Amino acid sequence: MEDVLDVYARPYDEDRPVVCVDEGGKQLVGDIREPLPVRPASPAKQDYEYQREGMANLFMAVEPLGGIRHVEVTERKTAVDFARFLRRVSEEWYADAERIVLVCDNLNTHTPACLYEAFEAAEARRLVERFEWHHTPKHGSWLNVAECELSVLARQCLDRRIPDMATLTQEVAAWEKTRNAAVVKVNWQFTTADARIKLKKLYPTVQLQ
Repeated sequence: MEDVLDVYARPYDEDRPVVCVDEGGKQLVGDIREPLPVRPASPAKQDYEYQREGMANLFMAVEPLGGIRHVEVTERKTAVDFARFLRRVSEEWYADAERIVLVCDNLNTHTPACLYEAFEAAEARRLVERFEWHHTPKHGSWLNVAECELSVLARQCLDRRIPDMATLTQEVAAWEKTRNAAVVKVNWQFTTADARIKLKKLYPTVQLQ
């Protein structure tokens, strides 16, 4: 916990940006009957019956101090999918960075090993070295800013029926573009000093001689 909190306390450095990554799911749901649009003196109407169209995954990368986020819609969230997402983080979105300070939870796929599952050893090692790895503690995923940003995405964009991957990708891209244009940053206030006071019960008791 303190390791992640100390990362968040670092000043902004474009050569070593702090980037938080996480993933979330979205149930794809289609209408069985065509919804009725808004008309004068009548709100839009949607039938309570719906058609399940499967699940989609959303990978999120957010730079808290830069006000930038990137979302990728995928069908799955395997270690290989995560590795390919990390390569996009490294090679497309932060290609000019000297090194990327990566914050993620400790899911078993969120380790350097995932890169070796997806790429040849030399390429995997090169990508591993592009990141400075930091993991939130078990049951402490609330420390990951990307999880907070996924919650914002869910409230602002995903709180309705979306029938297919193509529509989901289009809607998420529009949300991402609007939020990035506004340069919405994250002002993280909870510090290591705060944790030692407010979460004192989580620390071991030291018996002084």
